[in-house]
Amino acid sequence: MKKNTWLGLAVVATLAAGPALAADYGSGYAPWTGPYIGANLGYQWSDVSRLPLSPSGVAGGIQAGYLWQNGQFVFGGETDLQLSGAYDTFAAWKFSNRWFGTLRARAGWALDNILLYGTAGLAYGDGDLDIGGLSESHTHVGWTAGLGIEVGFTPNWSAKAEYLYLDLAERGYSISGVTHGQHNNLLRLGVNYRF
Repeated sequence: MKKNTWLGLAVVATLAAGPALAADYGSGYAPWTGPYIGANLGYQWSDVSRLPLSPSGVAGGIQAGYLWQNGQFVFGGETDLQLSGAYDTFAAWKFSNRWFGTLRARAGWALDNILLYGTAGLAYGDGDLDIGGLSESHTHVGWTAGLGIEVGFTPNWSAKAEYLYLDLAERGYSISGVTHGQHNNLLRLGVNYRF
C-alpha cells in the first residue's frame, strides 16, 4: 500500500507542476516537433499466469523518439529499453523480469508547454523462471498501452509522468511443464532532451 501511495503522490506532484510551468511561458511555446532522448525511473508490478507470483520492483532505462506538431495535435513514435528489478518468490519458485522494452506510437494534445498523450504499440521482455536450482529464460512479445503527461520547462528539456500496461504473451517453460505470460503495470517519471 505504501508504494502505491508514494507513486500516486509523485504523479500528482508532476501534474500539479504543469499549470505553474505553463504560466511562465506564453501561448507561443511549442517544443514538441523534433527528435529527443531521455531517461526514466519508476516502479513495476506484475502478475504471472499459472503461478502464484506477483513480481515487482524498480525499473529504469532510456528512451528516444520523434514528434511532429500540427496545431495542437502532436503525434510520433518512441522506443525504450528498461532494466528491471522485478521478481517474486513462492516456496522453491522464483520468477523475474530483468529487462523489457517497447516500440510505441504517441499521440496527444498540446496546451502550450503541456502535452497530454496516449501511447500504444509493441512490448517485449525477459521472463526468467527458477525452480529448485533449475533456471529457464524466454523472451516474451506482446503489446502495451498507456497515458501520460509531459511538461516542457525549457525549450530543450521536458519532464513526464507515464503509466503503461504491458501484456507479454504466453511462452512454454519446460521446467514447469506449462505456459506462462506476464501482465505488467509500470508507473514512471522521466526527462527528455529535445534537439
